[in-house]
Order: sequence, then C-alpha cells, then structure tokens
Amino acid sequence: MPETEYESSTLRDQLTEFLHRRHLRKTPERYAILSKAIELSAHFDVDQLYNALETEGYHVSRATIYNTLELLCEAGILNRHLFATNLARYEVARGSHLHLICRKCGKIKEIDDPLLTQSLLHRDYDGFSPEYSSSSIYGLCADCAGQ
Repeated sequence: MPETEYESSTLRDQLTEFLHRRHLRKTPERYAILSKAIELSAHFDVDQLYNALETEGYHVSRATIYNTLELLCEAGILNRHLFATNLARYEVARGSHLHLICRKCGKIKEIDDPLLTQSLLHRDYDGFSPEYSSSSIYGLCADCAGQ
C-alpha cells in the first residue's frame, strides 16, 4: 500500500513529537530510516532496510537502524512481527488487520476483517486497553497449494 506525501508528512510529525516528548535528538539518520521504512511499505527486515539505504548511498550502522526501529515501534509508527521465526519483520502501523502467511514460500498477505477487529478490540480485558490487533493465519497460498 503506497504512502501519500500527506501520510509520510504525518508520520514524520509523529516522530518529531515523540522525540520532543522524550527529549531525544532529531537526527537526519532517524528521519532517513523512517522515510525508507515508509518507502518499503511491506513487511521488511533490518537487512532489507540496511541494503535499501546503502543502495541510495546513505551509510548508517546496523546498530543505528536497530535502535531507530525500536524508537519507531515505541512511537506507534511501526509494528514489529516475528511470523513464526526469530527474524523480526516491520511494517508501518496502519491499524488492525490479519496476516495470511504461506508456510511454504513465506509470502505474507494482509486482509482486513472489520468484524474480527471489532470483536477483539472492544472486549473487556480486565483493565487492559487494546490499541491495535495483529493476527497471523498460517497455511498455503494459492500458488503453493496448486503445486
């Protein structure tokens, strides 16, 4: 799902506000990492982000990427997923949705299920206030099922 300039600007403003509240520096590296994460727009890992930055000639350490991704998750800009592996994958936080994950080829498809989302987010969890939900369903995609 491509980002519009407005959405990108909104996420930059969200990062700026988060850094200001935390009294953290507003470094060009943090904004470059955010911009590239938005541009990738799919479920990406640290190496994909690192390589995308390097390809454009923007040199930043993996440690800076890891630290910035953590900040972006804390700020509610990105969501982190493990998808049955130890490799963290990230995506821009765009509300609640389901992930359909092919256990053969690893392809991830997102779908919206408003009824399920409503059910999960509006339950009484004994004082817990949900912000978003992310569910994963594993199986075979149409391509792999047909093989």
